[in-house]
Amino acid sequence: MELQKPFHHPSKSTGSEGVLRVVPNRFHTLQTTRSWDYLGLSSHSPTNLFHEANLGDGVIIGIIDTGVWPESKAFTDEDLGPIPSRWKGQCDSGQAFNATTDCNKKIIGARWFIDGFLASNKQPFNTSENPDYLSPRDSFGHGTHTSSTAAGSFVGNVSYKSIGLGVARGGAPRARLAHYKACWNVPRGQCASADVSADVLRALDQAIHDGVDVLLLSLGTGFPMFSDVDERDLIATGSFHAVANGIVVVCAAANAGPSSQTVQNTAPWILTVAASTIDRSFPTSITLGNNKTIWGQAMFAGKEIGFTGLMYPESPELIPTAAGVCESLSLDNNSVVGKVVLCFTTVPIRVRPTRVSSVVKAAGGVGVIIAQSPRSNLAPCSDDFPCIVVDYELGTEILFYIRATSSPTVKLSLSRTLVGKPVSTRIDYFSSRGPSSIAPAILKPDIAAPGVSILAAITPMYPIMDGGFSFGSGTSMATPHVSAVVALIKSIHPNWSPAAIKSAIITTAWQTDPSGEPIFAEGSPRKLADPFDYGGGLINPNRARNPGLVYDMGTDDYIHYLCAMGYNSSAISQLVDNSTVCPNPQPSILDVNLPSITIPNLRNATSLGRTVTNVGPTNSVYRLLIEPPLGVIIAVKPDTLVFNSTTKKVSFDVSVSTTHRVNAGYYFGSLTWTDGVHIVRSPISVRTQIIPSFTDD
Repeated sequence: MELQKPFHHPSKSTGSEGVLRVVPNRFHTLQTTRSWDYLGLSSHSPTNLFHEANLGDGVIIGIIDTGVWPESKAFTDEDLGPIPSRWKGQCDSGQAFNATTDCNKKIIGARWFIDGFLASNKQPFNTSENPDYLSPRDSFGHGTHTSSTAAGSFVGNVSYKSIGLGVARGGAPRARLAHYKACWNVPRGQCASADVSADVLRALDQAIHDGVDVLLLSLGTGFPMFSDVDERDLIATGSFHAVANGIVVVCAAANAGPSSQTVQNTAPWILTVAASTIDRSFPTSITLGNNKTIWGQAMFAGKEIGFTGLMYPESPELIPTAAGVCESLSLDNNSVVGKVVLCFTTVPIRVRPTRVSSVVKAAGGVGVIIAQSPRSNLAPCSDDFPCIVVDYELGTEILFYIRATSSPTVKLSLSRTLVGKPVSTRIDYFSSRGPSSIAPAILKPDIAAPGVSILAAITPMYPIMDGGFSFGSGTSMATPHVSAVVALIKSIHPNWSPAAIKSAIITTAWQTDPSGEPIFAEGSPRKLADPFDYGGGLINPNRARNPGLVYDMGTDDYIHYLCAMGYNSSAISQLVDNSTVCPNPQPSILDVNLPSITIPNLRNATSLGRTVTNVGPTNSVYRLLIEPPLGVIIAVKPDTLVFNSTTKKVSFDVSVSTTHRVNAGYYFGSLTWTDGVHIVRSPISVRTQIIPSFTDD
């Protein structure tokens, strides 16, 4: 797995908070204050899932990541009871890590795996530029951030220099943490996956043996991906065994959006997570010399910049705007000293504000305004240097002011924290999108969760933090939110299978934000979000605890999927650790019992089947609601499902046809069962594929 140091990635002019983000690359890639209240899990409400599950007490979350910084206040074990007696794991000592003193009733497991990395990596393990520890101790900060988001204890008065002030905690603060360090802070940091004794697979196997209930992997394999049965994709193959042992595996969708077919961790037994914003932003006022105020986005907590010179670096050459491109900013020191600089990013390159700010600082400038395509992700620049983000429209307005004024000036105020309306919820620009490039008939991602500007614990070695906490953005930050909700559900329903929990989360999700407003997906242009952006929708923890019906699956269902994919029987046998012969004829992938329906190549009328299991009241009657995709005809038999003491499972058939006569993009709809109390919604995605007939001239 390859890590990169987080870079400071800006937000749009009207967007929500954003943050430090880790970009995916080769090998497996790494990819809170407000977020839990936003999702309806307020610690002040006595009636929500948070309290019903006793804050996740007794559940063990395993994390395969960069380790943990045990001294963080987020990992105190105050008020926690004894370690669950079923726990078989342990803490291992190592460099700067004492198992006796650094583990407690919160961090109950800490192991480290490096043999695979050393076998496959040619560069030295440790350098002065990238220090790390031969132990479970985290130097990079990624593992500390994700684990504290999932299960960190309550820590009051947390902020980044008064920005985002509040109580930081995990979604399941009484859950226990078991860390498996398999990712190392080296240049282009990596979690080894090429060796037979690969660290990620060893960590997965150890976590299964130790007895974790949930596995959190904010990792990805990069592109091109391997098949589900290829041993080189150790997340897919290793997580299969975890799920077979009743462990829910939650993985990041990756940070390669907004392009389609970029989602990773696409095996149907994995719960794959996209990243959304929350209802919080950090508006920062830019007051021009003509007294007009423009609102940008920033995490600027330094010293306010009073009215000072404002400039845009024009080029005297053929392309006058070339000098003002942020990625290759060209500055004349004499004209920049004491001024704020405006620059424009190119598309679709992601600009690094720290790089831009360093260029401006070196030339004597006092601030920078970055104009870019709208997106939410941002972070503070080093040394509290003001780097404020606006969209192209506002950037152009500022530019025209500069060009029309002989001595343009500007005032930069400190950032504020805005929570609630009118801040909208969006699937962030970076969040990877479906459909799956491996199996387009399997909807991915599965669900979205907050993953932008998440304030959580970090190591003291991290360059931009305050009091041991830092903002972070990425699907890596969304994944622990879902892991925590899984832990809460697991606490209430310990006997539910991983597929049942996954189904409960997908079929109860919001398609609007919690206040009923639409969810948009950032891109070019911004659009309403669809299942390839967010799967079932935005996670709704309180509804997921009581879904009514679930689409359950076990090993036989996953073998059905593997056979439908056309994998050979020997490879499947090796994966499932049991002799397997696929049936002839080959089964249909459309019949895999997923809580969604995706048909990537509808040519002629087709049919598929599903089975639902009643987990609600014994005597229940569910009726059908269909929102068909545009131009698609859907018929379901039966259209009423009746459950009683002897009937706990009911199957139904779905017939799908289309009026489209041309190859088109995907159209979206839904299939919903309701008993008047529960709403069990399955997203539908259909693309027609008409085969042309050719005749000789």
